[in-house]
Parts: sequence; C-alpha cells; structure tokens
Amino acid sequence: MKKLDVAWIISVSAVGSLQAKYRPCDIVLPNQFFDRTKQSLAYTFFGRGIVGHVAFADPICEELRQLLVKTASSLTGGVHDGGTYVNIEGPAFSTRAESLTYHEHGYDVIGMTNLGEAKCAREAEIAYATMAMITDYDCWKVDEAHVTVEMVIANLTKNAATAKAIVARVIPQIPTEPNWPCHSALKNAIMTDRKCWPKKTVTELMPTFGKYL
Repeated sequence: MKKLDVAWIISVSAVGSLQAKYRPCDIVLPNQFFDRTKQSLAYTFFGRGIVGHVAFADPICEELRQLLVKTASSLTGGVHDGGTYVNIEGPAFSTRAESLTYHEHGYDVIGMTNLGEAKCAREAEIAYATMAMITDYDCWKVDEAHVTVEMVIANLTKNAATAKAIVARVIPQIPTEPNWPCHSALKNAIMTDRKCWPKKTVTELMPTFGKYL
C-alpha cells in the first residue's frame, strides 16, 4: 500500500456484538482495542535489527473516525460512536465462557482482524479507522442463536449497500495532503542508531519507512 502512496485506510468488517444495545446490522465506530491474540510479532514491521515503538494509546485515527461517525449517522440509524473491539485469534469463534467474560467486562464488539491492521497502519504512518458491522451476538447471549458463518454472511450482505454509501460520502471529505498526526507516527519512534541498521532490513522496509531511511 505504501508503494501506491496510500495514506488513509477505511476498514469495513463483520463483528459480533458483546452488548445488547448493539443489534445485528448496527454499525459501531470503535476507538479502542483489546488484544486476545498471540500474534504480536506478526503485527509489526520492526525487528530484524531495527527497534521502534509507535504510540498506540489511541489506536484509531480520530480524524478519520469522526468523518465516519458523522457521515454514517446522517445516512442510517443504529450508529454507535466509540467502543472497544476485542481482537481474538480465530479462525474459530469464541467459547461461551470467553464471550461471557468479554461481555461482563463491558467490551463492545469482537472480531479477528482489525488490531493487526491498525498496528501495521500506524507504523506505516497510514491513518486507519474501522467501520464495525454487527452481524450477531457472538455466543454470550443465550436467548439468541450463537454465531454461525451463515449468520455472519447474511447480515453483512444486508449492510453492504449502507457501507458502500458511507465510504462513498466520506472519501471526498478526506484531505488531499496527509498531514494528520498518524501521518508522522514514526517521527520519534525509531530507537536503533541509524549506523546500526542492517542493509537487508533497510532494503525490505524502504517502501514503508522510506523517508526515515
């Protein structure tokens, strides 16, 4: 994506609801993540001789998220501003015990993909926000059918037209110049002295970190 000069990413993904107020076919615009994966080394461009630590207290680009909140709210109902996305490893769905734990902790939605995307986007200085489309109640809600692939696909299909309309309205509102805070996330993040960077790693990371290399 960096080779194509991508500076903004809007993710649209299916998620399960962890709270009754988020109904199937609602849209949540999360602003936080809770990591339940074991894949942290897969969610970074660093390592291999270059150490870096980006700020990630606020993992979603707030400027882009607010554009999505305002636009989605103007086009449809059931839009929720903010929330915590629990990222599980997959590919299996949660056990009921896990789902109940996330529900009782007050987390909002659950999915398998967005945290890794958000971390890599931040390191690549790409503004990232996600539109979480509710497809089911995971399996914590015992008076509802537990999540199945068929349920996810059916409700995601219902939401597809709305998602397309929102994205189409948001794109013209995005600035032409990438000058939001996320676009300079690496400014003070790289800790390894430049003279110690391995040549092979520099070559591999040139498309991502080019202006710092």
